[in-house]
Amino acid sequence: MSPTAPPAALVFENVRLFDPEAQTIAPGRLLLRDGRIAGRDTPGAEGAPEGGVTVDGGGAILSPGFVDMRVAIGEPGFEYRETIASCARAAAAGGVTTIGVLPNSRPAIDDPSLVRLLRSRGEETGLVTILPYGALTKGCDGEEMAELAMLREAGAIAFTDGTRAIADTKRMRQLLAYARGIGAIVVQHPEDPSLARGGCATAGPLATTLGLPQIPAAAEAILIARDIRLAEMTGARLHFSHVSTGEGLDLIRAAKMRGLAITCDTAPPYFALNEEEIRDYRTYAKLSPPLRCEADRLAVCAALADGTIDAIASDHTPWDADDKRLPFAQAAAGGTGLVTLLGVTLERVTAGDITLERALHLLTAGPAHLFGVAAGSLAQGQPGDLCLFDPEAEWTVHARELPGRAQNTPFDRRTLRGRVLGTWKAGLRVFEGAAS
Repeated sequence: MSPTAPPAALVFENVRLFDPEAQTIAPGRLLLRDGRIAGRDTPGAEGAPEGGVTVDGGGAILSPGFVDMRVAIGEPGFEYRETIASCARAAAAGGVTTIGVLPNSRPAIDDPSLVRLLRSRGEETGLVTILPYGALTKGCDGEEMAELAMLREAGAIAFTDGTRAIADTKRMRQLLAYARGIGAIVVQHPEDPSLARGGCATAGPLATTLGLPQIPAAAEAILIARDIRLAEMTGARLHFSHVSTGEGLDLIRAAKMRGLAITCDTAPPYFALNEEEIRDYRTYAKLSPPLRCEADRLAVCAALADGTIDAIASDHTPWDADDKRLPFAQAAAGGTGLVTLLGVTLERVTAGDITLERALHLLTAGPAHLFGVAAGSLAQGQPGDLCLFDPEAEWTVHARELPGRAQNTPFDRRTLRGRVLGTWKAGLRVFEGAAS
């Protein structure tokens, strides 16, 4: 039977500690007491305190647990896709200990009681901290403003309509102005709804050859440009999710240089895959936004390196197999990503686009700082949420064999480097992976 409480003292030895604040990796030891970080010291120091437990890391990297700020869960309303419990298992297997959960469930997270319920359900799993987003509009339907102040008081970390962009410009300005007044962040899906309506692939020669309804890549930049201007008018904090085009990133980069409170994240498919993945009408590669051309993929890689992108989020979107076993245009858009988050991100390290320290920062302190979350840190007093991983160990992704209920990964049959060996939540081991 698994223990239900962490040991009074826990020492990690023979590890390389990743410090997100300093962005350094160095040999060291980490001490936890009662599930919280108590301190660090150098290799070869005295063993565990009396009654404590020692973990030999075998030279692997010990990092704060990953903070994934864009996760969809089927529950409530779509439990056949994914439940809180199955999502938590997938998160633990991926080294993820904190997740930001999108509000476009059924019912939408537009009621303070649902925010509190999701937070408590996450605690009940013992595997993951759930930080819900509040719906920006009631029902995430883009019309009437939700009770943002009440949702924020209940624990919503920011506000978004998930995969739906706010189409009406005047309404978006009002939402940003109100959010500014209560000190909240608005998170936008950057895609002009009218240009994207009915489309399923990035406009261009490939989509034309395949006969698929098209979405111009410029749909992203058009909405980003509009909303940056609105954020400038209102003074609001605005965050763009899963940015996927060079043009969109150029706009965000320029806005940051002007000192505006604009931030963004991207997801692994947009720096690891391009539109060629859909050539065989492969619905596991149907995403929202759709996969882009190779030039855009390279632009995302460059933006990871130069600081334009503030965080990497999995964009975990679970679907049942029947939702994907449809003609490409009718199939559901989205892919799972919790288990593959680390391995796909480390591909950019192997390719030389970013350093290992930069990659890990984008998975830990980067997203935690964006939303003011007490996670992604090895600072004394912080929760003992940790991930031990071997950055050199290879493994192959196999759909239908992944932890969790949903298996719709765009990385099926891809060999990744970076294996999670163990995950700890508040000092308690919640996942044990096989060594290479």
